[in-house]
Amino acid sequence: MAVPEIDLRVSAARRAVGTHTALLHREFGRAKSEWKTDGTRVTAVDLAISQGIAGMLGTEFPGDDFFSEELGQPGEPMPATKRFAWVLDPIDGTNNYALGIANCAISLALLEDGIPVYGVVYDLARRTLIHGGPGRGLFDGERPAGVRPEPPHPQSVVGFHSPYDKRFARDAQTLVENFKIRGLGSSTLHLAYVAIGILDGTVDHNVKIWDIAAAVPLCLAGGGKVEFLNGEQFPLRKFDLKMDRIRYVAGNAAMCARLRTLLST
Repeated sequence: MAVPEIDLRVSAARRAVGTHTALLHREFGRAKSEWKTDGTRVTAVDLAISQGIAGMLGTEFPGDDFFSEELGQPGEPMPATKRFAWVLDPIDGTNNYALGIANCAISLALLEDGIPVYGVVYDLARRTLIHGGPGRGLFDGERPAGVRPEPPHPQSVVGFHSPYDKRFARDAQTLVENFKIRGLGSSTLHLAYVAIGILDGTVDHNVKIWDIAAAVPLCLAGGGKVEFLNGEQFPLRKFDLKMDRIRYVAGNAAMCARLRTLLST
């Protein structure tokens, strides 16, 4: 009996990420870094993981699109034209990684017709592979997981990064006044931790598509919501390294409603 095409890719995604975790750990806090023209940090490990995963998936699925944050210098947007596409952030939290702060992750998303259907996130700090997608379950390692069901309350823990655009600095005060706040330095982990119930919710103003593409299907599989505040991001029709920053909130339905209310006042 033939194995469905998505299932073949899910297995390959887990293998591809798992193959590169030893390198991630070996060079943690040691890898030399440089600064790209957009002001973000990159290490040789980012490049090695990007090339390695691209090579593995390209060999197995040569007809798929493959997009990575580490594709060289930003150029023209690349169209997403194939049924299946991969979106990779080889190290989300490169600043943390280079400095020896363990909150960082490999983030690999599988998209079908531009929609994220499965995510694989390797959490370096917890040495755990978080993976799943709508209709396929959500797993924290081998343990089934899900979004926290409680309605928002003053002790809810919400992930938040300081806004790149200081027009949104007031949101920081609003969130601090209403919740407990955590800033981990990894947008992927903020959203993945919402998916598996470590965080109650998250707010971000700074992300780009590769930061969250893998964690979006995790959150949806865990029973949560991801609500974009500056326009829907999927289906993905082009991959643009110079894209605008994405703003979103995530959590269970009640948390998303509360966050949207607070941020609109």
